[in-house]
Amino acid sequence: MVKQSIFGRMAQLAKANINSLLDQAEDPQKMLDQMVRDYSNNIAEAESAVAQTIGNLRMLQDDYNEDIKNAQDWGNKALAASRKADEYRSAGNAADAQKFDNLAKVALQRQISSENEAKSAEPSIASQTEVVDKLKSGLDMMKGKLNELTSKRNELVARSRTAAAQSQVHDALKSIDIMDPTSEVGRFEQKIRREEAKVRGQQELAESSLDSQFNQLEDLGEQTEIEARLAALKSGGAKPAIGAGNGSQATETTVEEADFDKL
Repeated sequence: MVKQSIFGRMAQLAKANINSLLDQAEDPQKMLDQMVRDYSNNIAEAESAVAQTIGNLRMLQDDYNEDIKNAQDWGNKALAASRKADEYRSAGNAADAQKFDNLAKVALQRQISSENEAKSAEPSIASQTEVVDKLKSGLDMMKGKLNELTSKRNELVARSRTAAAQSQVHDALKSIDIMDPTSEVGRFEQKIRREEAKVRGQQELAESSLDSQFNQLEDLGEQTEIEARLAALKSGGAKPAIGAGNGSQATETTVEEADFDKL
């Protein structure tokens, strides 16, 4: 039962679907490393169990071979005792002849016992040999799966590192892409554009304020000329020429044209 359970575990491990396990893993690299360790430990345990099973089989085979050898030895002794009995019987020594015949019978009995022991061990040897063959096959499958797992692990780790390096390069390129508004350069350019727009706004505001001041000065000059001409009229002085003075346009008035007709 112990040997069978060991073989069952080995077969189950050998049939494990690596890709399915990796799909369920949060960190494939860590899981692969753990799987390699688990497989290595299971292989070490399996090798110990297989070695013990092989050792038990070799003990059975040694006992079997010893029984076969004993059977042969006892057969030879029985033959030698029977021949010795025949020699004593030919010499007329019936007592010694009977003695060696009895020895031959004892040897034959032991020969039969050894043969029976060897024959009874044959089914166990055959069964243990089959178990050992299966265990060896399962162990080879485990080692093959471990090699596959190790190769898969190395491949995925290399691909993961390559992907990480490519991601870093992509991020670096993205950060200096002036066409990318989300990049650092793009954001810096937007900041400069806002500052430039602010300066233009300030300039326009300053220019608008200056024009307003000049307009106020022109309006003041025109009003001063009007007051001067009116004062001249009242004093009876010469009438100022039209267009004289600083050349300002005539001031606007709210007097109706009909008021001039009353003069």
